Amino acid sequence: MEFIIAGLVIVAIILVKTCLVIVPQSETRIIERLGRYKETLEPGVNFIIPFIDQAKNIVIRSRGFYKYSNIIDLREQVFDFDKQNVITKDNVQTEINALLYFQIVDPKKSVYEIDNLPNAIEKLTQTTLRNIIGDMSLDQMLTSRDTINTKLRAVLDDATNKWGVKVNRVELQDITPPASVLQAMEKQMQAERNKRATVLTSEGEKAAAILKSEGEKAALINQAEAAKQAQILHAEAAKESSILQAEGDATARLRKAEAEAAAIERVAAAVGQSSNPANYLLAQNYIQMMQNLANGNQTKTVFLPFEASNMLGSLGGIKELFKNS
Repeated sequence: MEFIIAGLVIVAIILVKTCLVIVPQSETRIIERLGRYKETLEPGVNFIIPFIDQAKNIVIRSRGFYKYSNIIDLREQVFDFDKQNVITKDNVQTEINALLYFQIVDPKKSVYEIDNLPNAIEKLTQTTLRNIIGDMSLDQMLTSRDTINTKLRAVLDDATNKWGVKVNRVELQDITPPASVLQAMEKQMQAERNKRATVLTSEGEKAAAILKSEGEKAALINQAEAAKQAQILHAEAAKESSILQAEGDATARLRKAEAEAAAIERVAAAVGQSSNPANYLLAQNYIQMMQNLANGNQTKTVFLPFEASNMLGSLGGIKELFKNS
Protein backbone atom coordinates (compact mmCIF):
# COMPACT_ATOMS: atom_id res chain seq x y z
CA MET A 1 0.00 0.00 0.00
CA GLU A 2 2.78 2.37 0.85
CA PHE A 3 4.47 1.64 -2.45
CA ILE A 4 1.27 2.47 -4.31
CA ILE A 5 0.91 5.79 -2.49
CA ALA A 6 4.54 6.64 -3.16
CA GLY A 7 4.08 5.78 -6.83
CA LEU A 8 0.99 7.95 -7.07
CA VAL A 9 2.85 10.86 -5.47
CA ILE A 10 5.68 10.46 -7.95
CA VAL A 11 3.25 10.34 -10.87
CA ALA A 12 1.47 13.41 -9.54
CA ILE A 13 4.75 15.32 -9.26
CA ILE A 14 5.69 14.35 -12.82
CA LEU A 15 2.27 15.40 -14.10
CA VAL A 16 2.48 18.74 -12.30
CA LYS A 17 5.99 19.32 -13.66
CA THR A 18 4.92 18.52 -17.19
CA CYS A 19 1.81 20.65 -16.91
CA LEU A 20 3.67 23.65 -15.49
CA VAL A 21 5.85 25.58 -17.96
CA ILE A 22 7.80 28.62 -16.72
CA VAL A 23 8.92 30.91 -19.55
CA PRO A 24 11.72 33.44 -18.76
CA GLN A 25 11.46 37.07 -19.80
CA SER A 26 12.43 37.85 -23.44
CA GLU A 27 11.71 34.22 -24.42
CA THR A 28 8.67 32.32 -25.66
CA ARG A 29 7.47 28.84 -26.67
CA ILE A 30 5.28 27.64 -29.55
CA ILE A 31 2.78 25.03 -28.27
CA GLU A 32 1.23 22.46 -30.59
CA ARG A 33 -1.72 20.28 -29.58
CA LEU A 34 -1.66 16.97 -31.38
CA GLY A 35 0.57 18.46 -34.05
CA ARG A 36 -1.47 21.63 -34.59
CA TYR A 37 -0.62 25.16 -33.46
CA LYS A 38 -2.27 25.89 -30.14
CA GLU A 39 -0.73 29.04 -28.64
CA THR A 40 2.37 31.13 -28.02
CA LEU A 41 3.35 31.12 -24.37
CA GLU A 42 3.96 34.42 -22.64
CA PRO A 43 6.76 34.98 -20.09
CA GLY A 44 5.78 33.68 -16.66
CA VAL A 45 3.85 30.60 -15.49
CA ASN A 46 1.88 28.68 -18.14
CA PHE A 47 -0.11 25.41 -17.99
CA ILE A 48 -0.33 22.80 -20.76
CA ILE A 49 -1.87 19.34 -21.08
CA PRO A 50 0.84 16.70 -20.74
CA PHE A 51 1.44 14.37 -23.68
CA ILE A 52 -1.11 16.32 -25.75
CA ASP A 53 0.46 19.76 -25.82
CA GLN A 54 4.12 19.92 -26.85
CA ALA A 55 6.59 22.75 -27.48
CA LYS A 56 7.63 23.06 -31.12
CA ASN A 57 11.34 22.49 -31.79
CA ILE A 58 13.03 24.95 -34.14
CA VAL A 59 16.51 25.32 -35.57
CA ILE A 60 18.69 27.92 -33.85
CA ARG A 61 22.24 29.07 -34.53
CA SER A 62 24.66 29.11 -31.61
CA ARG A 63 28.39 29.83 -31.90
CA GLY A 64 28.38 29.11 -35.59
CA PHE A 65 26.54 25.77 -35.29
CA TYR A 66 22.91 24.83 -35.93
CA LYS A 67 20.90 22.86 -33.36
CA TYR A 68 17.31 22.20 -32.38
CA SER A 69 15.61 23.87 -29.43
CA ASN A 70 12.06 24.76 -28.35
CA ILE A 71 13.23 28.11 -26.94
CA ILE A 72 12.58 31.16 -29.11
CA ASP A 73 14.73 34.15 -28.10
CA LEU A 74 12.99 37.48 -28.66
CA ARG A 75 16.08 39.62 -28.04
CA GLU A 76 18.20 41.15 -30.78
CA GLN A 77 20.60 38.57 -32.15
CA VAL A 78 23.86 38.90 -34.02
CA PHE A 79 24.97 36.67 -36.87
CA ASP A 80 28.66 36.76 -37.72
CA PHE A 81 28.82 35.14 -41.15
CA ASP A 82 31.96 33.56 -42.51
CA LYS A 83 33.92 35.34 -45.22
CA GLN A 84 32.54 34.91 -48.70
CA ASN A 85 33.88 35.67 -52.14
CA VAL A 86 32.17 38.35 -54.17
CA ILE A 87 33.02 39.76 -57.60
CA THR A 88 32.88 43.50 -58.25
CA LYS A 89 31.72 45.22 -61.41
CA ASP A 90 35.31 45.47 -62.67
CA ASN A 91 35.84 41.70 -62.13
CA VAL A 92 37.86 41.86 -58.91
CA GLN A 93 37.29 38.96 -56.52
CA THR A 94 37.05 40.11 -52.94
CA GLU A 95 36.37 38.49 -49.58
CA ILE A 96 33.74 40.14 -47.36
CA ASN A 97 32.65 39.38 -43.82
CA ALA A 98 29.31 40.82 -42.63
CA LEU A 99 27.53 41.22 -39.31
CA LEU A 100 23.72 41.00 -39.18
CA TYR A 101 21.61 42.30 -36.29
CA PHE A 102 18.03 40.99 -36.33
CA GLN A 103 15.13 40.34 -33.96
CA ILE A 104 12.17 37.94 -34.02
CA VAL A 105 8.98 39.99 -33.70
CA ASP A 106 6.44 37.29 -34.65
CA PRO A 107 7.40 33.84 -33.23
CA LYS A 108 4.58 32.03 -35.05
CA LYS A 109 5.73 33.24 -38.49
CA SER A 110 9.36 32.49 -37.70
CA VAL A 111 8.41 28.89 -37.00
CA TYR A 112 5.78 28.14 -39.64
CA GLU A 113 6.68 30.46 -42.54
CA ILE A 114 10.27 29.29 -43.00
CA ASP A 115 12.25 26.16 -42.32
CA ASN A 116 15.64 26.74 -40.66
CA LEU A 117 15.36 30.48 -40.19
CA PRO A 118 19.08 31.16 -39.41
CA ASN A 119 20.23 29.36 -42.55
CA ALA A 120 17.65 31.19 -44.65
CA ILE A 121 18.82 34.58 -43.30
CA GLU A 122 22.46 33.65 -43.95
CA LYS A 123 21.85 32.56 -47.54
CA LEU A 124 19.67 35.59 -48.25
CA THR A 125 22.38 37.88 -46.88
CA GLN A 126 25.06 36.25 -49.04
CA THR A 127 23.07 36.44 -52.28
CA THR A 128 21.91 40.01 -51.64
CA LEU A 129 25.46 41.08 -50.85
CA ARG A 130 26.74 39.54 -54.09
CA ASN A 131 24.08 41.40 -56.08
CA ILE A 132 24.89 44.75 -54.49
CA ILE A 133 28.67 44.36 -54.82
CA GLY A 134 28.27 43.18 -58.43
CA ASP A 135 26.94 46.63 -59.37
CA MET A 136 29.94 48.46 -57.86
CA SER A 137 33.58 48.86 -58.80
CA LEU A 138 36.34 48.08 -56.34
CA ASP A 139 36.93 51.74 -55.50
CA GLN A 140 33.20 52.31 -54.94
CA MET A 141 32.98 49.25 -52.72
CA LEU A 142 35.92 50.37 -50.57
CA THR A 143 34.58 53.91 -50.16
CA SER A 144 30.84 53.20 -49.89
CA ARG A 145 30.39 50.97 -46.87
CA ASP A 146 27.51 53.01 -45.51
CA THR A 147 25.73 52.80 -48.86
CA ILE A 148 26.20 49.02 -48.99
CA ASN A 149 24.98 48.63 -45.40
CA THR A 150 21.87 50.71 -46.07
CA LYS A 151 20.95 48.86 -49.27
CA LEU A 152 21.59 45.45 -47.69
CA ARG A 153 19.51 46.23 -44.61
CA ALA A 154 16.59 47.51 -46.70
CA VAL A 155 16.53 44.38 -48.90
CA LEU A 156 16.89 41.94 -45.97
CA ASP A 157 14.28 43.72 -43.86
CA ASP A 158 11.76 43.61 -46.69
CA ALA A 159 12.47 39.94 -47.49
CA THR A 160 12.40 38.69 -43.88
CA ASN A 161 9.25 40.61 -42.93
CA LYS A 162 7.06 37.65 -43.90
CA TRP A 163 9.18 35.43 -41.63
CA GLY A 164 8.36 37.56 -38.60
CA VAL A 165 11.90 38.95 -38.44
CA LYS A 166 13.05 42.58 -38.17
CA VAL A 167 16.55 43.37 -39.52
CA ASN A 168 17.85 46.28 -37.48
CA ARG A 169 21.37 46.78 -38.79
CA VAL A 170 23.93 45.32 -41.18
CA GLU A 171 27.67 46.02 -40.93
CA LEU A 172 30.47 45.04 -43.30
CA GLN A 173 33.22 43.90 -40.97
CA ASP A 174 36.11 43.06 -43.32
CA ILE A 175 36.77 43.72 -46.99
CA THR A 176 39.87 41.88 -48.25
CA PRO A 177 40.90 42.41 -51.89
CA PRO A 178 43.39 39.99 -53.54
CA ALA A 179 47.09 40.33 -52.77
CA SER A 180 47.86 41.68 -56.25
CA VAL A 181 45.22 44.35 -55.87
CA LEU A 182 46.55 45.24 -52.42
CA GLN A 183 50.05 45.64 -53.86
CA ALA A 184 48.72 47.84 -56.68
CA MET A 185 46.77 49.91 -54.17
CA GLU A 186 49.88 50.24 -52.01
CA LYS A 187 51.88 51.47 -55.01
CA GLN A 188 49.11 53.89 -55.90
CA MET A 189 48.98 55.22 -52.35
CA GLN A 190 52.77 55.55 -52.33
CA ALA A 191 52.61 57.47 -55.60
CA GLU A 192 49.90 59.71 -54.16
CA ARG A 193 52.00 60.33 -51.05
CA ASN A 194 55.06 61.14 -53.19
CA LYS A 195 52.95 63.46 -55.32
CA ARG A 196 51.56 65.16 -52.24
CA ALA A 197 55.06 65.52 -50.81
CA THR A 198 56.31 67.02 -54.08
CA VAL A 199 53.40 69.45 -54.18
CA LEU A 200 53.97 70.45 -50.55
CA THR A 201 57.69 70.90 -51.20
CA SER A 202 57.06 73.07 -54.25
CA GLU A 203 54.47 75.09 -52.38
CA GLY A 204 56.92 75.55 -49.51
CA GLU A 205 59.66 76.69 -51.89
CA LYS A 206 57.20 79.04 -53.57
CA ALA A 207 56.14 80.49 -50.24
CA ALA A 208 59.79 80.86 -49.20
CA ALA A 209 60.64 82.64 -52.47
CA ILE A 210 57.66 84.96 -52.03
CA LEU A 211 58.63 85.74 -48.46
CA LYS A 212 62.25 86.33 -49.52
CA SER A 213 61.22 88.70 -52.33
CA GLU A 214 58.84 90.50 -50.00
CA GLY A 215 61.64 90.81 -47.45
CA GLU A 216 64.02 92.20 -50.07
CA LYS A 217 61.32 94.58 -51.25
CA ALA A 218 60.68 95.72 -47.70
CA ALA A 219 64.45 96.19 -47.18
CA LEU A 220 64.72 98.31 -50.34
CA ILE A 221 61.72 100.36 -49.27
CA ASN A 222 63.24 100.86 -45.84
CA GLN A 223 66.56 101.89 -47.40
CA ALA A 224 64.81 104.35 -49.71
CA GLU A 225 62.81 105.73 -46.81
CA ALA A 226 66.01 106.06 -44.77
CA ALA A 227 67.81 107.85 -47.65
CA LYS A 228 64.81 110.13 -48.09
CA GLN A 229 64.72 110.93 -44.39
CA ALA A 230 68.49 111.54 -44.45
CA GLN A 231 68.13 113.95 -47.38
CA ILE A 232 65.25 115.71 -45.65
CA LEU A 233 67.25 116.01 -42.43
CA HIS A 234 70.31 117.20 -44.36
CA ALA A 235 68.25 119.81 -46.20
CA GLU A 236 66.62 120.91 -42.96
CA ALA A 237 70.05 121.12 -41.30
CA ALA A 238 71.41 123.17 -44.25
CA LYS A 239 68.34 125.37 -44.04
CA GLU A 240 68.77 125.86 -40.32
CA SER A 241 72.49 126.56 -40.84
CA SER A 242 71.74 129.15 -43.55
CA ILE A 243 69.10 130.76 -41.36
CA LEU A 244 71.49 130.88 -38.41
CA GLN A 245 74.30 132.26 -40.60
CA ALA A 246 72.02 134.89 -42.09
CA GLU A 247 70.78 135.80 -38.63
CA GLY A 248 74.43 136.00 -37.48
CA ASP A 249 75.38 138.24 -40.42
CA ALA A 250 72.38 140.43 -39.79
CA THR A 251 73.24 140.68 -36.12
CA ALA A 252 76.86 141.50 -36.98
CA ARG A 253 75.80 144.17 -39.43
CA LEU A 254 73.31 145.51 -36.96
CA ARG A 255 75.92 145.73 -34.24
CA LYS A 256 78.40 147.28 -36.67
CA ALA A 257 75.80 149.83 -37.68
CA GLU A 258 75.02 150.45 -34.02
CA ALA A 259 78.74 150.91 -33.35
CA GLU A 260 79.08 153.32 -36.27
CA ALA A 261 75.99 155.14 -35.10
CA ALA A 262 77.50 155.41 -31.62
CA ALA A 263 80.78 156.68 -33.12
CA ILE A 264 78.92 159.27 -35.15
CA GLU A 265 77.05 160.35 -32.07
CA ARG A 266 80.37 160.73 -30.22
CA VAL A 267 81.83 162.66 -33.16
CA ALA A 268 78.80 164.89 -33.19
CA ALA A 269 79.11 165.45 -29.47
CA ALA A 270 82.81 166.23 -29.81
CA VAL A 271 82.63 168.69 -32.69
CA GLY A 272 79.47 170.36 -31.52
CA GLN A 273 78.14 172.89 -34.04
CA SER A 274 81.49 173.78 -35.67
CA SER A 275 81.74 170.85 -38.03
CA ASN A 276 79.52 168.18 -39.60
CA PRO A 277 80.26 164.56 -38.42
CA ALA A 278 79.13 163.21 -41.78
CA ASN A 279 82.05 164.98 -43.40
CA TYR A 280 84.31 163.16 -41.02
CA LEU A 281 83.01 159.75 -42.09
CA LEU A 282 83.08 160.68 -45.74
CA ALA A 283 86.64 161.85 -45.35
CA GLN A 284 87.63 158.56 -43.79
CA ASN A 285 86.18 156.68 -46.78
CA TYR A 286 88.10 158.99 -49.15
CA ILE A 287 91.36 158.39 -47.29
CA GLN A 288 90.79 154.60 -47.40
CA MET A 289 90.10 154.78 -51.13
CA MET A 290 93.23 156.88 -51.67
CA GLN A 291 95.32 154.34 -49.80
CA ASN A 292 93.95 151.54 -51.97
CA LEU A 293 94.77 153.52 -55.10
CA ALA A 294 98.26 154.30 -53.89
CA ASN A 295 99.00 150.70 -53.03
CA GLY A 296 98.14 149.52 -56.56
CA ASN A 297 100.75 147.98 -58.90
CA GLN A 298 100.30 150.62 -61.60
CA THR A 299 101.15 154.31 -61.26
CA LYS A 300 98.04 156.40 -61.17
CA THR A 301 97.34 160.11 -61.23
CA VAL A 302 94.52 161.11 -58.96
CA PHE A 303 92.64 164.42 -59.33
CA LEU A 304 90.81 165.46 -56.24
CA PRO A 305 87.89 167.83 -56.35
CA PHE A 306 88.06 171.09 -54.52
CA GLU A 307 85.47 169.93 -52.06
CA ALA A 308 87.68 167.02 -51.06
CA SER A 309 90.39 169.39 -49.74
CA ASN A 310 87.84 171.12 -47.60
CA MET A 311 86.66 167.71 -46.35
CA LEU A 312 90.23 166.71 -45.52
CA GLY A 313 90.66 169.99 -43.70
CA SER A 314 87.62 169.28 -41.66
CA LEU A 315 89.03 165.85 -40.92
CA GLY A 316 92.18 167.40 -39.65
CA GLY A 317 90.23 169.74 -37.44
CA ILE A 318 88.22 166.86 -36.05
CA LYS A 319 91.38 164.88 -35.32
CA GLU A 320 92.78 167.86 -33.47
CA LEU A 321 89.64 168.02 -31.40
CA PHE A 322 89.94 164.31 -30.53
CA LYS A 323 93.61 164.82 -29.56
CA ASN A 324 92.80 167.82 -27.39
CA SER A 325 89.96 166.05 -25.76
